[in-house]
Amino acid sequence: MKVKKIIIGNDHGGYDLKKVIVKHLEQTGYTVEDVGSHSDAIVRYPYYAASVARAVAQNPGDYKGILICSTGIGMCILANKFRGIRAALCNTSYQGKMTSAHNNSNILCLGGRCIGTFEAIDIVDAWLNTPYKGGRHDISLRLIKNAEDTNFSDEQWHPDIPDIQ
Repeated sequence: MKVKKIIIGNDHGGYDLKKVIVKHLEQTGYTVEDVGSHSDAIVRYPYYAASVARAVAQNPGDYKGILICSTGIGMCILANKFRGIRAALCNTSYQGKMTSAHNNSNILCLGGRCIGTFEAIDIVDAWLNTPYKGGRHDISLRLIKNAEDTNFSDEQWHPDIPDIQ
C-alpha cells in the first residue's frame, strides 16, 4: 500500500540532499510536504524532527516521514521520543529495505553529509517499496508498543527477559 503523503524535514546539513529527494519523490508520484528548513542557514534540527514526527504519529498508515541532518543521528534520536514513531537511520539500501520489512519504520533518517545522492535515492526507494512482513516481527513491535505505553507514563519498562541458554 502506497502512503498518501511523505512529510520531509531537514536542518542546514540536510538541505542539499533534501532538495534532490523531494524532486525524486514528486517525479515518482508521491505527495510531499516539506516542513523545512528551506536554506543552508544554521538551524536547530529538533524543531524539524518534532514537526515531522508529530505529523506521522497523528496520521499512522497515511503518512511517512523523512528527516535529514548532517549525520541523521540527532533527527533519529528526537523522532523516536514520540509515541508511535519508529525512526531508523539508514546508510545503505539494505538497511532501508530491512527496516521497512522487519520494523515497519515510519520515519527514515538520513545523513546529508554521510551518503551520496544516488545512495540516498536507493535507500528511499528501498524503504518505500518494501512491504512490512509482519508475522514473527509483530512480536517485536508489540514489545516496542509495550515499552512506549509504560515509558510514556511515570514508570520505566523492564522487560521480562526469558532464560535463554
